[in-house]
Amino acid sequence: MSMSINNTFNAPYPPPLMDAMGRPMRDLRISVTDRCNLRCTYCMPREIFDKNHVFLPRSDLLSFEEIVRVARVFVDLGIRKIRLTGGEPLLRRGVENLVRELAKLTDRNGIPVEVTLTTNGVLLAQKAFALKDAGLARLTVSLDGLSDAVFKRMSDVDVPVATVLNGISSAERAGFSSIKVNMVVKRHVNDHELLPMARHFRSSGITLRFIEYMDVGNTNGWRMEEVVTASEILETIGSQFPLQRTGAKDEVAQRWRYLDGKGEIGVIASVTQAFCSGCTRMRLSTDGKLYTCLFAEDAKADLKAMLRNGKTEEDLMKTISGCWKNRDDRYSQIRHQLTESQLKKIEMSYIGG
Repeated sequence: MSMSINNTFNAPYPPPLMDAMGRPMRDLRISVTDRCNLRCTYCMPREIFDKNHVFLPRSDLLSFEEIVRVARVFVDLGIRKIRLTGGEPLLRRGVENLVRELAKLTDRNGIPVEVTLTTNGVLLAQKAFALKDAGLARLTVSLDGLSDAVFKRMSDVDVPVATVLNGISSAERAGFSSIKVNMVVKRHVNDHELLPMARHFRSSGITLRFIEYMDVGNTNGWRMEEVVTASEILETIGSQFPLQRTGAKDEVAQRWRYLDGKGEIGVIASVTQAFCSGCTRMRLSTDGKLYTCLFAEDAKADLKAMLRNGKTEEDLMKTISGCWKNRDDRYSQIRHQLTESQLKKIEMSYIGG
């Protein structure tokens, strides 16, 4: 199948698509692989994802042509931003070709969709220029510490931090003007690196975002006592570098700027300050299943099956619309009310962080 860039078909353009709680569908996260070259303890712990773990066979993955076809429908339904995730998306061979095709998609007013990507940075030095040339708008790099000891403890692989930092430098040289670095903070593991990370990225033009350790999936052994809260993070950073709140209050990442003008930080407090009311994300798994929440247990639809059974764009649109209109997910708001049997969730490596 050739990859066409025409994103119009004979179907009426619907009004903004709202879910059962009045949230518009604006963002699509696409997991392009369930494989990763790290074994981060909070996402793919090695004792589960070991050499015997069976990953999806290549034939089960959505092809790039299938991804573009689905993405085109999402754009016609009002999606404004597409984020490629994994696993580690840079492990998917030729991912820059997918970026190039997605970057050609436009809304009904001819405005291009924004294509972004989240990576652990290990392969970024090799891919940065190709991704930029393909039309990737923004990059987010996961980095949980600056010392090799901490990085190895969090990622459980023998990769030096310099590899990731070199990748970030390559992205800057490639011309990426918007780079974010995400740090998952886990108590007694890497929380002592809050200030070193802040010092390193201050004045760099890169926004450092701190993420509360979350109970994603079922395999990371999450415990509330290991969560370093947003208020603790802000108190630690603010004790050395005074901060002032900026940005909209309903943003996923709370934004704080340094009072001395040397940049800003973000804090994602999905455990202690749930932002479910402002969540506008739909998620497409590596094998084409549709999820309406990072903490979902079951898929809402199987788009790969629809694609391979000859369903039309109109069919896809109706299915996607129905899934979103019925969406009432608010896991982070009610997690403490749920019983153990209600806490089973899909793994983050399968639907993307």
